[in-house]
Amino acid sequence: MKLRFLTPLMLSFFFTFAGLILLFFAGENMLNTDFSGFLFLFFTCCSCFVKTMPTTLNRETPNDRPIIGILTQQVSDESMKPYGRTYIPASYVKYIESAGSRVMPIRLTLSTADYENIFRKINGLLFIGGAVDLEKSDYARVAKIFYKLALTANNAGDVFPIWGTCMGLQLLTVLVAGENLLTNTLAENVALPLNLTADAYSSRMFEDFPHELMRAVTQEPLTGNFHHYGVTVKNFEENEKLQSFFSILSSNIAVNGAHFVSTIEGKKYPFYGVQWHPEVNRFQWNSEMNFPHSLHAVQLSSQLAEFFVNEGRRSLHRFDNPEEEAASLIYNYTPMFAGNFTGYEQIYFF
Repeated sequence: MKLRFLTPLMLSFFFTFAGLILLFFAGENMLNTDFSGFLFLFFTCCSCFVKTMPTTLNRETPNDRPIIGILTQQVSDESMKPYGRTYIPASYVKYIESAGSRVMPIRLTLSTADYENIFRKINGLLFIGGAVDLEKSDYARVAKIFYKLALTANNAGDVFPIWGTCMGLQLLTVLVAGENLLTNTLAENVALPLNLTADAYSSRMFEDFPHELMRAVTQEPLTGNFHHYGVTVKNFEENEKLQSFFSILSSNIAVNGAHFVSTIEGKKYPFYGVQWHPEVNRFQWNSEMNFPHSLHAVQLSSQLAEFFVNEGRRSLHRFDNPEEEAASLIYNYTPMFAGNFTGYEQIYFF
């Protein structure tokens, strides 16, 4: 933990304690003119110093009750359609909750005014994986609304982070580039180490990683990949908008040999994306799926969840009252067991 500031009260205690120690050791010398003059000067300086300290808390004081919004995903799998139009796999909810945040599901059928209202009350947003049109779907439409709101807020100093997982990363590249640059980068049901770039070692995302975990990330298959499409490093680097907006933190090689972007971080904005799935390392257990469950895989998942939620703690958005807040949270919904017809153990349907 970094000590960012000392309050005037803390400094007052410090100087008072220091003064008492001087008085104690002075003993009979207190009446000595020179020593008495020193004490007078000491307490005068202490008083002036405390008075010049700021009387308000550092504006970076974190929000200890963050709420992360998760944009519900449109159902595309025929086996899931009988249960709802949109969904959130419970693994994403557990992933966010495990880092000390609550979750608000965000439906795709609300008005722009409703989304603007929600934006003022949540402290970050997660774009989950799935399979929808990244330009014309309701998912893309709503994501674009929040993306523009987040840009405006961050430009004004109102911190609002966004995280994209798998298709969520792909969606972020479409929003930034203004076009779909996806190509075939097949990496289906395979766990891979990350090929970290030089930027990764100076990134916000990885800055608090222990040395051992950073080494493991590059040498062990800790990242679960379940995608058919992605953005190649070539397409990324040739697109001026993407290159100026994001830093590539890692890349990987697809089954077809394509060199694809696997981790990105906003250069100016707190926007992050991974082509892989950190949530599966701790919260999905289908034995037919190549979910990494090693000690380092679990640590990687935990570290990234805590990083993103801590980014959300920097946001001071909040609900107007406790009743409205409670009615908006995921606790009002019950996940259903889906392990017998999907790769997820539990799913929230809406």
